Amino acid sequence: MKHVAQTTFAEGVGRTLGRLSRRVMRLGRKAIGWLTAHGLAPGVAKVVVLVAKLVALGLLLYIVFWLLLLLTFAVAAARVVRNTEYGEPEEWAIGEQAEYKKNPGYHPILYNDTPDPQYYDPRFDKD
Repeated sequence: MKHVAQTTFAEGVGRTLGRLSRRVMRLGRKAIGWLTAHGLAPGVAKVVVLVAKLVALGLLLYIVFWLLLLLTFAVAAARVVRNTEYGEPEEWAIGEQAEYKKNPGYHPILYNDTPDPQYYDPRFDKD
């Protein structure tokens, strides 16, 4: 029985990039041949193909730059949201003062408390 060698991820990526490189080179040669067949000088055809490759590389880098910038802002926003504490306790509430305000049936008038913005208190009307 034959032993089938397992290829690693790096080998697979290398092979894929090699195939991609060979294909780009072959397409470049075909483009040079096509341009030469249509009346362009071979040197000019090589320059045209090289410029096309550089423009494609520039567009690719431009797109990657904006995608990375978008990803960076998304990660920063996620960190801000993750570090934001919702339902923070009131800073002035200490000990039991914070506890009884959370009980059902609480109203500041019954406890003779300072006005609570959640409740209307006619004693503190400014009319």
